[in-house]
Amino acid sequence: MNTASRRDSVRGGGRATGGHSLTVTIESTIPDDRIEMFHNLYEEAFGPLRTKAIARQVLHRSEFHEEMVDPRVAKHVARTATGEPIGVTTLTKHLETVPWISPDYFAARYPEHAARDAIYYAGFTLVAPSARQGAAFHAMIKSVVQVLVAERAAVGWDICSFNNTRFSFADSIRAVLDEQQANVEVAVEDSQTYYAARFTGDGATKGG
Repeated sequence: MNTASRRDSVRGGGRATGGHSLTVTIESTIPDDRIEMFHNLYEEAFGPLRTKAIARQVLHRSEFHEEMVDPRVAKHVARTATGEPIGVTTLTKHLETVPWISPDYFAARYPEHAARDAIYYAGFTLVAPSARQGAAFHAMIKSVVQVLVAERAAVGWDICSFNNTRFSFADSIRAVLDEQQANVEVAVEDSQTYYAARFTGDGATKGG
């Protein structure tokens, strides 16, 4: 295993793991002068979901910036051998930083983990479209799993149906868990079905 560590973009220290020609660093904050680069990567990966999913999947620029500078949100960043960032996974135990989930649900569902402050949420995982068939996704999820195993944590995440159908993200995560031989139980916790109605006929077309 390649354990070379890149620290030029780590503020406040970080832990690195490697695989193939990739390096993954765990970074507490991203320097201001590099956030735009990461946002461009984010837009490249998530932008198409604006028209593919009913629920909003894309953070506003201000929300993305807040995530990048918030030290409560760990950034698992995948880079190529040349240092180019090609992926980011966010992970936090401060569930209040994830506005679309209910921290109370997780505290009630996992009281023992709540008592140990060991409940996490994986906010988003993005990989540059040019690298989706490579090892970046695998390397970042492996880095996240290592944190969770060490803390015997409970973790939640969500995947929109478009990403799950097109890229099989759930299967990919399951494969990493199996590879790590983690003693873990995975279950679908909740779902929400979105409906739409399209009215037709003379009344609708004439506005009456």
